[in-house]
Amino acid sequence: MPLRVTFVAAARSAPLLAERFDDDRPLDPAGWDEVWRAAGELVPLAAAELRYCSPTRRSRATGDALGYAPLAQLALRECDMGCWRGLTLGEAMAREPAAVDAWLADPRATPHGGESLLAFISRVGGWLDTRPADDGARVVAVAEPSVIRAALVYALKAPPASYWNLDIRPLSTTTLTGRGGRWSLRFENPAVQATRL
Repeated sequence: MPLRVTFVAAARSAPLLAERFDDDRPLDPAGWDEVWRAAGELVPLAAAELRYCSPTRRSRATGDALGYAPLAQLALRECDMGCWRGLTLGEAMAREPAAVDAWLADPRATPHGGESLLAFISRVGGWLDTRPADDGARVVAVAEPSVIRAALVYALKAPPASYWNLDIRPLSTTTLTGRGGRWSLRFENPAVQATRL
């Protein structure tokens, strides 16, 4: 049987336009409200045999609030943004417009001195490919939206530029089935997904 990995996007820690690169702020009040409202659909995912999360405070808090007791995984950390860490995209653009343009256009570019988009996608994909696949193990992983986008690009063997076209909303779920190097994206009704766990 194939491995089943369900990603749960962490609740938010700031309004979208205030999000900062490689930011580790805790959940904001709106994020906590979102977790409590979504708990009915997401708590059943705690039945997964393996439960992981990104090492950020908001991912850990989201997983804990949903009863997952997840194990933090360094490979699921956000992209290392080097000297842009803590900046919003707008702030980085105001300081270094040509560097931001180069970074957005070239998945191998590292004008910030951190990790390239391609390296980030490969790192997250490597984590995905090394999950235990014993008899169809079920995995739930609470992660930052950027990490989930990287996992999808890797799993679907999509061009790295498609990373920018994926919109992962807080507390949304994304399920991949398969095993090392052979993944499929699965769309399900949340109620059906919960009954299959």
